[in-house]
Amino acid sequence: MAAGKRPGEARAGHNRRPSWRGLGQRLSRTSQPGDIAVPIRAEFRVLYPPNWADLSQRIRFERAGGRCQGCGRPHLARVRCLPDGRWFDEAKRTWRDRRGRPARWPDLIDAVDLRLTRVVLAAAHMDNNPANNRLSNLRGLCQRCHMLHDRPFHLAQRWLTYRRRWAIGDLFLGRYGVFALRIEADLKYGKPGSGVPRAASRSAARGSAGDLFASTR
Repeated sequence: MAAGKRPGEARAGHNRRPSWRGLGQRLSRTSQPGDIAVPIRAEFRVLYPPNWADLSQRIRFERAGGRCQGCGRPHLARVRCLPDGRWFDEAKRTWRDRRGRPARWPDLIDAVDLRLTRVVLAAAHMDNNPANNRLSNLRGLCQRCHMLHDRPFHLAQRWLTYRRRWAIGDLFLGRYGVFALRIEADLKYGKPGSGVPRAASRSAARGSAGDLFASTR
């Protein structure tokens, strides 16, 4: 026992629950045994209602029955899956596709890409608006279906992020050249048939960047 502590004080620290305030995120915690807390980005916290944990539990477990409403994978289960979305249903001993329908069994070539993943359900917003928490706008989706559903929104956000960075560059460093923007896009996205060799594109991009910084002197 540590010096200066009363009997029972050393044990009390082990029963203290951790505080989540220093994480910069609010966690959607539920009362389901063995459940996993789903993090919420700090800038979106104000958009979620105070009863979001209970609402998320209702969507995922009462309405969806603890299964993904997109592919049918069970919550917190470790499933064998393939890159094309097929997964093995242990309860029915069969393979299912990305929509939860029975699918063909993988062959030896497909088995090379077989991997094991753990399913975590989340309450997803169908219109990508965290402030719209109507029951008709919420669905219980696994992490794969959730990411596939949000992919167009993420691509739009990435486009806005790039445009914002270019705008900051225009404000402080001068305007980007149109040719430099085209080269930068070709290098990032690998646009086929651009007609610009890779070595020439890189040299042109470096040259345009040099001219850009030289204009600020």
